Amino acid sequence: MRSALYSGVVAHGRMRPRRHRLDYRVFMLALDLDELDTLASRLKLFTHNGWNLVSLHDRDFAGKVRAPLRPQIEAKLAEAGFDLGGGRITLLCMPRLLGKGFNPLSVYFCHDRDGRLAATIHAVRNTFGERHDYVLPVEASPDERVRQACGKGFHVSPFMPMDLDYQFDLLPPGNRVGVGVTVHDEAGLLLAASFAGERRELTDRALLRAVVTHPWQVAGVLAAIHWEAVKMVLKGFRLLPGPKKVAAKTGDTRSSHGLGHAG
Repeated sequence: MRSALYSGVVAHGRMRPRRHRLDYRVFMLALDLDELDTLASRLKLFTHNGWNLVSLHDRDFAGKVRAPLRPQIEAKLAEAGFDLGGGRITLLCMPRLLGKGFNPLSVYFCHDRDGRLAATIHAVRNTFGERHDYVLPVEASPDERVRQACGKGFHVSPFMPMDLDYQFDLLPPGNRVGVGVTVHDEAGLLLAASFAGERRELTDRALLRAVVTHPWQVAGVLAAIHWEAVKMVLKGFRLLPGPKKVAAKTGDTRSSHGLGHAG
């Protein structure tokens, strides 16, 4: 099976106007979309679109609640001009635990029919239940890493303005996996976030061990996000209005949401 479990650390570092850092041990799954039902039948602790200790629900990652995930992702890629020709798609995400879960960022690694990594989708979700997908091409690189950039097109954090740029530094799933995101404004680096994990075979034993050794992840990612927000407010970070509130005040009804394209 190409699917695997990755155990590692999520780190965030805010540089300005005050420093704030967090580190949490988490585990993520790298799931080949063509293996989801096979995994669910082989594993006792993992279910696709059902309740279990660990589960993946298509509706958490796609717009159409009752439609299979892969065709929706292929349609999204087609809108951005990518045709994989049936190549594999691997989703790196945090699964639901005991029926609950939240992914601030999940990444699709999209390969063409020849096995070449052709595109990625950075799927961003905010705590208001909104979603935005950045569909980006993968350029040839002398090493294994993937480097990409795009402008911010979606409101995520109440502590961050909209006029920002993202840079992505990825290590596709292998013996290790890495997802790095740096956020820049006119003055330079504003925030750096990353996940780095080591591969484990995706077995019931590995899933049980991951759940037991990551108790805060069972308690909920949203709880950790809100706890960090409280600490930032206490440090004096200013809460910024979202683009919808700004538009309402100014009379500008244009939406900042939609599909992010590059290349």
